[in-house]
Amino acid sequence: MSTTPAPRKIRFNAFDMNCVGHQSPGLWKHPKDQSARYKDLSYWTDLAKTLEKGKFDGIFIADVLGTYDVFGGSNEVPLRAGTQVPVNDPFMLVSAMASVTENLSFGVTAGTAYEHPYPFARRLATLDHLTKGRVGWNVVTGYLPSAARNMGQEDQLEHDERYNHADEYLEVVYKLLEGSWEEDAVVKDVERGIFTDPSKVHEIKHEGKYFKVPGIAITEPSPQRTPVVFQAGTSSRGLKFASENAEAVFVTCPTKEMLKATVTKIRDAVEAAGRGRYDVRIYAMQTIITDVDSAAAQAKFEDYKSYADIDGALALISGWMGVDLSTYGPDDVIGANVKSNAIQSSVAMFQKASGDEGNPWTIRQLAEWVGVGGFGPVTIGSPTEVADKLIDWVQDTDVDGFNLAYAITPGTFEDIVEFIVPELQARGAYPTEYVEGTLRNKLFGKGDRVQDSHRAANYRFDSAKVS
Repeated sequence: MSTTPAPRKIRFNAFDMNCVGHQSPGLWKHPKDQSARYKDLSYWTDLAKTLEKGKFDGIFIADVLGTYDVFGGSNEVPLRAGTQVPVNDPFMLVSAMASVTENLSFGVTAGTAYEHPYPFARRLATLDHLTKGRVGWNVVTGYLPSAARNMGQEDQLEHDERYNHADEYLEVVYKLLEGSWEEDAVVKDVERGIFTDPSKVHEIKHEGKYFKVPGIAITEPSPQRTPVVFQAGTSSRGLKFASENAEAVFVTCPTKEMLKATVTKIRDAVEAAGRGRYDVRIYAMQTIITDVDSAAAQAKFEDYKSYADIDGALALISGWMGVDLSTYGPDDVIGANVKSNAIQSSVAMFQKASGDEGNPWTIRQLAEWVGVGGFGPVTIGSPTEVADKLIDWVQDTDVDGFNLAYAITPGTFEDIVEFIVPELQARGAYPTEYVEGTLRNKLFGKGDRVQDSHRAANYRFDSAKVS
């Protein structure tokens, strides 16, 4: 008698940002949306407790340092629409959320372009100490020209050069966090009056193309030393960077076929870099609209759509793609009037995901697609229907889980915890308890420190190399 194997456990992250209207521009107007409370600490602590109740791996907090001013060449539309502006610092939220949870982890976004790695390494280590090892760093190289201008630059570095710069940035961070302090450097010897043994703290003596950092780290080793490294780039250069550094990768793929190809490409690259094929957890962006039954979920989605801001969505798309869509009319047909290859290839993916292949799309239709859930797929249905689809996505694509964006907050997350999590748990497809320990141990079950095959391990202190 054969038995059906238990489905693979699905992992959830919540996708948020310290701003109004993260991925669904205009929905801040919805009477049940609380994203305008982003500046109230209680919003974040309440959300953290909700997510921990739902056994989410963590909350992934995106960030930008500029505005989406490609659309129309100004800030007017993103400011009016509340399109990821105003936006506050993500790091400031973590300690408060950690204080009201025991297991929820925190992925914080910080770029390599504008802050020196020496003070940044201290900020990372500080959060790792305060969270008892429940923090990860989402490494971004930047993509908004407005951020570069406000940091005194004409524009960002060229795409691949940004990754070369980031490679050295991480090398400095790794040297500081992995190699400067030996494991037993802090002795706290009251009788001899020695807190730290100076012979066990070492200068990193880094001198490279972009950075010169001769001295020691000024933080003692934290629970993970180097927090878990997150990354989202899937260009050829970004993929190489991820294969050497990332332990969690976030991807945005509107179709199952595209996701499967992307996951395979990432796992192949990680393996080619000398690491285990599953040494990286891969999360796909997804927005879930659910309720007690299919009709109620669909009605909820239609309600949300009515609040979407078309211009706000176009500002997001223009910033993501570097194409000013304000030069086109809302009823211009993509392909006939809009010639950008980037736009057309994206629309082709959206058409396939929506079952609307073969029919021409307008600029307005593109904005409506992005208006609820951004570039990721939107799954609408009853708990049973949504669970079926998520399990299928995991089985068919080899993805580990989902980075869940919201339509309204915290309502979207509350619905997932109320309806979807119990349904998946009943099928054995979702954790019922947390793994103990640090974020890295929760993800891989192999301890707190980077695995030996990870790039950071190359920078651990080695007494044989000390002159």
